[in-house]
Amino acid sequence: MSSGIDFVIIWVDGSDPEWQAERAKYNPDSHTDNRDERYRDWELLPYWFRGVEKFAPWVRKIHFVTWGHLPKWLNMSHPKLNIVRHSDYIPEKYLPTFSSHVIELNLHRIEGLSENFVYFNDDMFIISPVSQEVFFKNGLPCDSAVLNVHCYSPDISFHFAPIKDIGLINRHFKMKEVIKASPMKWLNPLYGKELLRTIALYSCPRFPGMWQHHLPSSFRRQTFEELWRLEEAELDDTCMRKFRHMLDYNQWLFREWQIAKGEFVPRSAKTGKSMQLGDIDECSDVCAYIKGQKGKMICINDGKMTYEEFEEYKSSIIDAFESVLPDKSEFEV
Repeated sequence: MSSGIDFVIIWVDGSDPEWQAERAKYNPDSHTDNRDERYRDWELLPYWFRGVEKFAPWVRKIHFVTWGHLPKWLNMSHPKLNIVRHSDYIPEKYLPTFSSHVIELNLHRIEGLSENFVYFNDDMFIISPVSQEVFFKNGLPCDSAVLNVHCYSPDISFHFAPIKDIGLINRHFKMKEVIKASPMKWLNPLYGKELLRTIALYSCPRFPGMWQHHLPSSFRRQTFEELWRLEEAELDDTCMRKFRHMLDYNQWLFREWQIAKGEFVPRSAKTGKSMQLGDIDECSDVCAYIKGQKGKMICINDGKMTYEEFEEYKSSIIDAFESVLPDKSEFEV
């Protein structure tokens, strides 16, 4: 196990015919999240590497997790880059997998991964200078502890994962005791208006849920190891499914575990922003946020749109990134 802070990013090339053929061998059921937008390529990955190189040059290592395919432009000889295939770290009994949940729940198994690491989905980008202290202070993850209510809908079955996560948290922790043990980690002015959620929900008999910022998550490897020791059967059940499923746990469980244990340092809720793409106004907001570098990070959530809208929005967002990160990084050949 190494010192320093690593980044981990997972990526899939949904256009790869070999991957498509492998996925087609398995039949997802009606409670599975197998939508095409889970896999389509916005061609934004080069800007992820440019943002890291320009704005977070202190990163020790980047672990690039892939089914097996690789971008043609990626400089695989870069000294900070570690290519990690699913078969390199995910137990064989869970493979092949087409579920981000399985990929995420096993990240601690990556060989050479530092104790402190930051996990990125491939729709999360650094867009302005960011210090190590945004992610970790005194060896602890930086995060925002805010209560929230998760509203499940049978029409959006994958939204059930946060309910599963918080259920497991409630199995091990009593909300009132957790908050009373570290009141300023929960009632901190750094959280801004989000603090009102905690105040409104404090009377709940147990954790109703935790607010998710949909930004890169700071993790300690030991958190994953601890939860696997305590709840192996629960996590194993999720990992045995080939596609994202309504009965899954996801990586938010590890984040909430760290928060419930008080093993974190409060961080502003305005460090970055998660934004949804679904119409032209939302696309304009995303582009303005990137061009204006209004935060340190952004998550660009894919939404429902026609093929024509997808191509139009993609072009606009690429233009926005070009205005901030026009130069190739050393991760590009």
